[in-house]
Amino acid sequence: MHFYDILDEMFKDFEEYKDIHKGKGVRGTLITTISPKSNKLAAVVEAVHLASLLHDDVIDEATLRRGAPSINAKYGDFTAVMLGDIIYSRAFFELTSFNEKVAKTISNAVYLLSQGELDDVKLSCEMNLDKEKYMQMIYKKTASLIEASCKAAALEEGFDENDFGLYGKNIGIAFQIIDDLLDITQDEKTLGKPSMLDFKEGKMTLPYIYLYEELDELEREKLKSLYKKDLNETEKEWIKNKMNELGIVEKCYNEAKELVKNAKKAIQKYNIPKLEIIADKVVDRKF
Repeated sequence: MHFYDILDEMFKDFEEYKDIHKGKGVRGTLITTISPKSNKLAAVVEAVHLASLLHDDVIDEATLRRGAPSINAKYGDFTAVMLGDIIYSRAFFELTSFNEKVAKTISNAVYLLSQGELDDVKLSCEMNLDKEKYMQMIYKKTASLIEASCKAAALEEGFDENDFGLYGKNIGIAFQIIDDLLDITQDEKTLGKPSMLDFKEGKMTLPYIYLYEELDELEREKLKSLYKKDLNETEKEWIKNKMNELGIVEKCYNEAKELVKNAKKAIQKYNIPKLEIIADKVVDRKF
């Protein structure tokens, strides 16, 4: 069975689950690429990721998820939180059937992911300009589960978990940097949500941190005045133009490319071409 079939079977009794729009399955695909026999592990990790998105949408008061109404918008926060808890609980139940090291690798990543969610909320309370704080947050919130997915799959195959952990960590951070860029450069139709939503929600992502560093004093004050504001098209265009004029988009893109380059180098000796393709797709995408 494909890992999505296993995932659907796990939650077939929950009506609301049918309205969850599953994403690209990056984590599950990574697991089954490294360890083709590990469809169940892939399903468990995808369940964890899905549960985290349900909770994330409640925290962000999001009304859309991949262009469709979010569970919290459709059924309310209580249902979204409880469905997330149900999915987390079932995922951890299934995780107990794996060996201790695999189970601890995934469960520790969920701990880090939860920390990252909390850090994201804290950093959004004011205009964070500390790159290191932001990078640590996206490592926990996004990259830690991708890192753990690759490590756990490597353990299942008897590979060096550290090689694959480095691969996963790097592409996870790169994935989030590209997401940060797409929120700025793409339109609502492509994103499935309003553009520049991060800035409105108080999230000073990497492009905004770099932009602030490059602006003069008057421009910095203008950017501050737009923070957490429902931006009109003129204001959005000003930010985009400044990003392009100061080379911010290119700088972030190159940073993501360097992470991907190092990720591929970490697992080069294993000769798994699909992992290199997946890594390249992390930076070469519109969404």
